[in-house]
Amino acid sequence: MRDPCIIRGADNRFHMVWTVSWKDRGIGYASSPDLIHWSEQQYLPVMEKEPTAQNCWAPEITYDAKNKQYMIYWATTIPGRFPATDTTGDGNNNHRIYYVTTKNFTTYSDTKLLYDDGFNVIDATIQPDGKRFVMFLKDETKKPVPQKNLHIATSNTLTGGYSKASPAITGNYWAEGPTAIKINDTWIVYFDKYRDHQYGAVTSTDLEHWTDVSDKLHMPKGTRHGTVFTITAKELTELQ
Repeated sequence: MRDPCIIRGADNRFHMVWTVSWKDRGIGYASSPDLIHWSEQQYLPVMEKEPTAQNCWAPEITYDAKNKQYMIYWATTIPGRFPATDTTGDGNNNHRIYYVTTKNFTTYSDTKLLYDDGFNVIDATIQPDGKRFVMFLKDETKKPVPQKNLHIATSNTLTGGYSKASPAITGNYWAEGPTAIKINDTWIVYFDKYRDHQYGAVTSTDLEHWTDVSDKLHMPKGTRHGTVFTITAKELTELQ
């Protein structure tokens, strides 16, 4: 169980997805009313119709209030599908972002491509922002020039039409696993500085100009790629 993503759904339940292994063609799913008592874990074979798919990494969930459905999305490498960048990643990895939709976590749509901007991409996470959606993503390019940094893309619809990636919003270090929240007028994007074995954060009020506030973070030792989300004071008390 790696890269957990948790959101509070429209049904007031917490829904979680996660990476189940390095090389499976599916992801994990479970739900909870209180973050304490959880449903039975399910395996969702989201890439079963792609027999050469090498993996399903870092799934996330975003709720589409307009269409009253959830979108689950993740990164997968399918050898030869995007040949121009087949040699740019770690080993044979050449990821793009794929998705399914569901209204009830019982039946799911067919899997479709969500994001391809011509480079190796993983760790997408999407937040609504008024009438648009903001995707935070990692450029996973390693060769010939390493990127390993975070960017944003925007769309007026959750399931497609995302813009080209912005300039990098993170600095001269390798970053992954972004998770974002907007508090008042300020966006905070938390991420894993995984080669430095520490967490980082950047903030912005306009999604264009970013300030690194990593030195203000105090995180539990060993914290890795996860999710930030809001809960009530009562829910916190129950957890404590």
